[in-house]
Amino acid sequence: MEKNTIGILGGMGPLATVDFMQKIINSTPAQKDQDHLPLMAYSIPQIPDRSACLLKHQASPLPALIKGVNTLTTAGVGCIAIPCNTAHYWYPALVESTSTPILHIARACAEALHAEQIRTVALLATDGTLKAGIYSEYLAHYGIALEIPSPTVQNRVMEGIYRVKAGHIQKGGEILESCMAEMLNGPAEKVILGCTEIPLALDRIHSELRPFSMDATNALATACIQWYQSLAGSTEGNINLSRVG
Repeated sequence: MEKNTIGILGGMGPLATVDFMQKIINSTPAQKDQDHLPLMAYSIPQIPDRSACLLKHQASPLPALIKGVNTLTTAGVGCIAIPCNTAHYWYPALVESTSTPILHIARACAEALHAEQIRTVALLATDGTLKAGIYSEYLAHYGIALEIPSPTVQNRVMEGIYRVKAGHIQKGGEILESCMAEMLNGPAEKVILGCTEIPLALDRIHSELRPFSMDATNALATACIQWYQSLAGSTEGNINLSRVG
């Protein structure tokens, strides 16, 4: 396998993995098949629930995540992307398990917000992502203030996310759009869509609020393209794979 192949540690959930791959394809400046990025997807939905582990002390997904990383590494991918925000709680352990670089979704999102000169954002994400503080370090690095939902709004966010996972995308999107609207009533200039089910649901309902969002899935897709271009010798869009700080 070519070392410029991007491994995707997916299945969390399956729809989000497909949406991520579609965003890579849509954002790639390609004129023919051969111009697109080489991808290898490891999509195993049976990876234990990330939020359930963090909040209810249920089975850890880490062994399954490491198995996925090892599978992709053994296949010879050049880097790995994980289209699941909550899974990034285990990012340090995954980095330690492989010599293959792993892109970080929150870092990619923070860099994109910084490029737009956004100073205050709100975050829609799972309970697990909020508890883990996955975004805090990277946003703080760029001096970006973070607003999180009230407990009432957060309960609705989780309802919307799990409706999407269950295949009720329209209803889930409507719930999530209402949550986003509430967060935009505060000081936030944009809302981070910090769960990979959220953007696909908002797109399904053609939400008019999408211009006021930062799609973390899309930010990660862009980081993949930048990584690929850096290997090809491009002088534009090189991505720093080192940790913040």
